[in-house]
Amino acid sequence: MDIRALAFDTGGTVLDWHGGLVAALSQVGAAHGASVDWHAVANDWRRRAMKGIVGHIVEPGQAAFNMDDVHRRTLDEVLAHHGLQVFTPAERHRIWHAWHELDAWPDFPAAQAAMRAAFPVVSFTMLTTALVVDVSRRNGIAWDAVISCEMIGVYNPHAQAYATAARWMALEPSQILMVACHNFDLNAAHQAGFRTAFVRRPDEWGPEGPPDPNPNMAYDFIEDDFDALRRKVLASR
Repeated sequence: MDIRALAFDTGGTVLDWHGGLVAALSQVGAAHGASVDWHAVANDWRRRAMKGIVGHIVEPGQAAFNMDDVHRRTLDEVLAHHGLQVFTPAERHRIWHAWHELDAWPDFPAAQAAMRAAFPVVSFTMLTTALVVDVSRRNGIAWDAVISCEMIGVYNPHAQAYATAARWMALEPSQILMVACHNFDLNAAHQAGFRTAFVRRPDEWGPEGPPDPNPNMAYDFIEDDFDALRRKVLASR
């Protein structure tokens, strides 16, 4: 297997978005005495945001559009849906900014650093460049590059996003290992010619569990954690 670089989905694969959002929502909610299932609120927010961004194409001349914008708009939607209109603009900003303050999964930073010693590693993500910079600095994660779909103007799982990422890395798609915990992303990467690695993240959606916890096709690597992926990838050289 001729792997020359690794590309990591970042939102749920690298970052514990659910834990971070639940913490932010519950802290603000406590100030208002709100008794709400914050796990359900966080997951509703995530679903609305994904629906608003997946496959989006920014046409020439179109107004700026990125995942931060979608997170802010859908936050208002989800708060209204759950009867939380009492949250102030400052509190809404605090909750929205929690995306820029997320923790990485504990098994990721050390494994990523070990793989980066052997291969170029990039964040290939629907998240904004600013968000990835913020969370990477927070978690001590160094990338060789951040390729945000915001830069490309086309969002996963659109085939053009994968083709552009490979072209920018000056590699054939088959020389790039796409790492994710989501079938939709890996299936599209496979169709684009990438190698694929499925890493399970059973806690991504909190107690509810992820909607697609198991691989739905024969990926090149299927692992329970990043340390296992590290061992397999380094052994494949």
